[in-house]
Amino acid sequence: MAQPQSDPEIRCAIYTRKSTEEGLEKEFNTLDAQREAGEAYIASQKAEGWICLPDRYDDGGFSGGNLERPALERLLSDVKDGKVNCIVVYKIDRLSRSLMDFAKIVEVLDQHGASFVSVTQQFNTKDSMGRLTLNILLSFAQFEREIISERIRDKVAASRKKGKWTGGMPTLGYDINHDTRRLVVNIEEADQVRQIFNLYLELKSLRRVVVELNERGWTTKTWITKRGDLHQGLPLTNQRLSYLLRNVIYVGKVRYQDQIYEGEHEAIIDEDTWNEVQAQLKRGLPFPDQPRNRYNALLQGMLHCTACNTSMVHLPVTKKGKKLYRYYVCRNAQANGFDKCPNPTLPADEVERFVLERLVELGSDEELLEEVIKQVEILRRERTEAMHREARRMQLRIETLQQGDEPEDRRQVRSLQAQLRSLTEKIEASESDSIQPEECENALGQFETLLANLTVDEKSGLIRLVFERIDFDGESGKLKFHMHDKDLLAASEEAE
Repeated sequence: MAQPQSDPEIRCAIYTRKSTEEGLEKEFNTLDAQREAGEAYIASQKAEGWICLPDRYDDGGFSGGNLERPALERLLSDVKDGKVNCIVVYKIDRLSRSLMDFAKIVEVLDQHGASFVSVTQQFNTKDSMGRLTLNILLSFAQFEREIISERIRDKVAASRKKGKWTGGMPTLGYDINHDTRRLVVNIEEADQVRQIFNLYLELKSLRRVVVELNERGWTTKTWITKRGDLHQGLPLTNQRLSYLLRNVIYVGKVRYQDQIYEGEHEAIIDEDTWNEVQAQLKRGLPFPDQPRNRYNALLQGMLHCTACNTSMVHLPVTKKGKKLYRYYVCRNAQANGFDKCPNPTLPADEVERFVLERLVELGSDEELLEEVIKQVEILRRERTEAMHREARRMQLRIETLQQGDEPEDRRQVRSLQAQLRSLTEKIEASESDSIQPEECENALGQFETLLANLTVDEKSGLIRLVFERIDFDGESGKLKFHMHDKDLLAASEEAE
């Protein structure tokens, strides 16, 4: 007589999360409580073949608003490897508070035959009713997160306008009084800050000041958290020094978005010295703390200096008349001196033109070109949809502010209305830029023309679609292209 087949084994992984680190030092914390509830639920399903995996997937101190969490990344990797059949959480918002992110997680689970279970909300994504319930609950979870975020932003804005310190890492020259939640001057560090400002006025060069300070062994702020954790100071670089010299906290003020307010704390630097340093910074080299891609850098984040094993940053170095000369600069050379790299700079216009020419050569590949056109249109639609969402958010904010009578409310309304008009123009331009099907049919063999008609963002997106990374060997003067798709294209190409 044949023996009845037992139910297949369902390997369950328990995922736990807490947004802050507060309380995690306790012997039994909220992560332990979530796991205990998950273990009890899995034990109740033992007759169905459920078993609890011993591995812990705990993300303590990580927000549910994104997927950048080490334990979650490890869990999804184990799902893909077939080690996990079912993810068990105490509540769905432990896994994600974003509907879009959760859709990505569910897609991974579907692709690998896995499911998701919430202990307290009693549903399983294996059936259609469970999926409907999930989407409803996630919509509320995302709404709750956005409301909380908006309240926090409003609270921070109100505190900043009153000149209050709103938390975070203290800067060199100040300590935190945890009782009053105010910044107090650290006399020894304040003297260092004054010397740094005076040294910059004397040497008139960020790089020369960095060399001098590193020889002295000076670093950024070393501080201890309220819990007693030590944060060691970091060596000064051009970028860190530039940030320090531009920090309005040193003149007794605080910054919120684009506005500066009088602070509650004591100033370290006098107004005359501060203004003189800001004027010198404007006359000196700009560093990459400008808005992203302000100078239309096509290869931002793509170039890699192989000699120094570091990235290359886009940098507008100098102006002659009205012409702007752009370069890609090795980060090691930028931070520690140009003598530290065999070939620290690449002319931006020249290298970008070369990369685009390489794309034109690849344009003879029909399969690649069809994929490129499809992806460019996807990027355009995503950008337009994002702008529509931002416009709706701004309109709702305007309607809310219009209910108030305060002068600050009216000022914000005028500012938002101006931003909304500009955004509406961008939306109209983006919608009119759509690549029509008949244009796609004629695109084959006319890739160079198509490329010339793309916006800077679309060209940059196209480069990232084809190339994973571009290496620059300063010693040989060669570029090496690393492709994403090694089946469709060659694994790499080299050129002078």
